[in-house]
Amino acid sequence: MTTISQAPAPVVAPGRLFIDGEWRDAADGGTRPTVSPVDGSETAPIAHGTPADVDAAVRAARQAFDSGPWSRMGGHERARVLLAVADLIERDAEEIAYRETVDMGKPIMFARQEVPFVAMAYRYFAGLATQLSGATRPTATPTFTYTLREPVGVVGAITPFNFPLVLATTKLAPALAAGNTVVHKPSEATPLSALKIAELFAEAGLPAGVLNVITGPGAELGQALSAHPAVDKISFTGSTAVGREIIRTAAESLKKVTMELGGKSPNIVFADAYLDQAVQQAFFGIFYNKGEICTAGSRLLVQRPVYEEVVGKLVEQAAATLPGNPLDPQTLFGPLAHRAQFEKVTEYTRIGRAEGAALLTGGEAYRPEGLEGGLYFRPTVFGDVDSAMRIAQEEIFGPVLSVIPFDTEEDAIALANGTQYGLAAGVHTSDVKRAHRVARALKAGTCWINTYNLFDPAVPFGGYKASGFGREFGPEALESYTQTKSVWTDLS
Repeated sequence: MTTISQAPAPVVAPGRLFIDGEWRDAADGGTRPTVSPVDGSETAPIAHGTPADVDAAVRAARQAFDSGPWSRMGGHERARVLLAVADLIERDAEEIAYRETVDMGKPIMFARQEVPFVAMAYRYFAGLATQLSGATRPTATPTFTYTLREPVGVVGAITPFNFPLVLATTKLAPALAAGNTVVHKPSEATPLSALKIAELFAEAGLPAGVLNVITGPGAELGQALSAHPAVDKISFTGSTAVGREIIRTAAESLKKVTMELGGKSPNIVFADAYLDQAVQQAFFGIFYNKGEICTAGSRLLVQRPVYEEVVGKLVEQAAATLPGNPLDPQTLFGPLAHRAQFEKVTEYTRIGRAEGAALLTGGEAYRPEGLEGGLYFRPTVFGDVDSAMRIAQEEIFGPVLSVIPFDTEEDAIALANGTQYGLAAGVHTSDVKRAHRVARALKAGTCWINTYNLFDPAVPFGGYKASGFGREFGPEALESYTQTKSVWTDLS
């Protein structure tokens, strides 16, 4: 692999399963390499777990919840462990960022920014762990009545390849803060940061069995986890199609589920917007993390009077942005995360051409010198897209932007809401009344005004429609990881 002198280059040890506080080989001894999209090299062999390993992990989590100390600890004690993990994450920030970069191609400059964000999230939920409280309720009878907030039990957390560190945190932090035990199944393509975080939790003093990590084939292990009768809740981030299958499986045992699913987010630019700012937000809205982000502003809706100007500036910037080695701190645009995703993006660019959309830039692979084995794809912009086209309706999950012209505010709202998804949206305008009027009309769980892709652990995040249900981050997240008990005492 080509190295960059400014970037850390730690040795990544072979990955094993983390079950009941111990590092173990898979039940059958199987391993598979994790392959870096940077140059196609093998980073490290990783344990290839089996359903038997899932069962062992779930049993450990069940035992830890039913008889271990974690679920019975006070909130301040759990907070102490979460705060210690946050400190350890900051201590090992360079190694964690390096793992994210070589595992999924995220530019190191962004990986380094995500690490302190993750530490902040653990600290935020450490604070909330001390605030889980019930309430006394007046009744019509002579009773003393109160409520308790209790953890749901064993949580199966299934996370995707695109933000391995951040998306694991959105599940582990609130689940553990509430007193649950967890079996984490990271993406087979990007397991490295999940294994590192398990190591840090062990160092921070988390009791054995409270957090377990199973690496291996997603479909097989995800099915085993979702079907396991000792799992009380599944928290999943991924595609809508896979989410539906998990819901069906989990329904057999009436598990609680949280679903953060796909998106085809509209980013609306009105003619009165601050255009230079809007173009920058549109660029990073779709091309941040190579478009491998569920909130990607993959549909850019531009009002006709400024359509040519906005598209011209955007195409110029996209054409000048060449993919490069993500270990270089100057790189903004790295390789796609894995081979299947690269082939999917390639196929959708073919579909866009076949549908009659105007390919304005990109649409092809790119081979940086010395990194010919990497999965690099140029930023791609299609113009004059019809909203009925597949590239405007289906989640591509890559650096492919569909630009759609519109005339009126009503047209923009109809186009924006005209897909099965409802995860996020953006509105760019200098008219404050219009901004909030449109934000209210958009069927999306998050709406950014004159900005895009801002996140904070204190602000809830989740989708409408086929983009899922339940919320991550904010105090709302704890609602998904707790259940309420009512206690009545007769005073008559």
